[in-house]
Amino acid sequence: MTIAINRERLAATFTELCEISSPSRKEGAIAACLKEKFAALGADAIIEDGSAAQTGSESGNLIVRFSGNLPEQEGLFFSCHMDTVGPADGVQVERTGDIFTSKGETILGGDDKSGIAAILELLALLQETKRPHPMIEVVITTCEEVGLLGAKHLDYQQLQTAYGYALDSSGIDHVIVGAPAANKIEIQIKGLAAHAGLCPEAGINALSLTVDALSGLRMGRLDEESSCNFGLIQGGVATNIVPEQILLQGEVRSHSTEKLAVYTKEIRDTFERTVADWQSTPATGDKRPSMTFTIVNDYPALTIADDTPVIKRMRKATALHGKKVQYIVAGGGSDANIFCGYGLPTAIVATGMNKVHTVDEQLDLNDLVNLTELLHALATTPN
Repeated sequence: MTIAINRERLAATFTELCEISSPSRKEGAIAACLKEKFAALGADAIIEDGSAAQTGSESGNLIVRFSGNLPEQEGLFFSCHMDTVGPADGVQVERTGDIFTSKGETILGGDDKSGIAAILELLALLQETKRPHPMIEVVITTCEEVGLLGAKHLDYQQLQTAYGYALDSSGIDHVIVGAPAANKIEIQIKGLAAHAGLCPEAGINALSLTVDALSGLRMGRLDEESSCNFGLIQGGVATNIVPEQILLQGEVRSHSTEKLAVYTKEIRDTFERTVADWQSTPATGDKRPSMTFTIVNDYPALTIADDTPVIKRMRKATALHGKKVQYIVAGGGSDANIFCGYGLPTAIVATGMNKVHTVDEQLDLNDLVNLTELLHALATTPN
């Protein structure tokens, strides 16, 4: 069945959402707007969970339920995040033909308001056409851009559907069925301060130890499934003081949990060996450097087999409605990784957003229409 998307309503919704400032932890205004919109669309339940106490957001996550009229059919959920990266204050959307950009020196907000707009248009269409559909739940998280915090603290007991689709990827017409797990790593090297001109030999240079350790490690692409990066380094007091302490932060990602553990251990072993091999001098006496190594399991791997209901539904829906999508494996993490870790298979669907996290961000209305058509196909295709 062909569905006529209300293009101008969709465009207006997207513009309205983008122009509501919602940087991470300041999602109060967008959450209030969405509650009103979901209520107007006839939601059977609008739940704001208690995650704000853990995330520091102005709002909890939203779980919105539309019971549908096919109780015998298996339901599904659609998920997006309501926060954006900066600069995000005072967004003004400019439309040139079918292309949306921001007018000023801000992001547009298509990540992830493109997905939210498509969901709202889907629900409006279902309300207008009375098209039969099973239970649909909408999960809108906070603080995705600062570590998937909303998803990590979501009240999963409120969900009544078993699988779904996270609308959160650049490009269009692709579905992500694999994404890596990640470990965040924080390393503190403690040396000994000394005057760099008067008595440098009395110091233990924490920066030199850090450099020695890093030079013995592989960075970037480790293999076809894994990568490693250290992106933040802090330390030192002045150019004339031997740096006593260095803080280093990085990550390891891999589609293989075994490789993730191996590469993480390799980093720890290298830093421990570097510290242990440091040679004292008469000036340092019995003083020695030390190290602390902290690992945070940031998110689990996302791996969705072809025979799972979430992919079967996608394949059936696209076949029935003549749509073509590409199934891919990606290198990033998202809320979908967290959902999968809680036993809720979640495929990631591209929304058409482009050049995200930059002031050059843009979105084509035709891609947003295409996404909405796909969501309608997913929502109305029988099991």
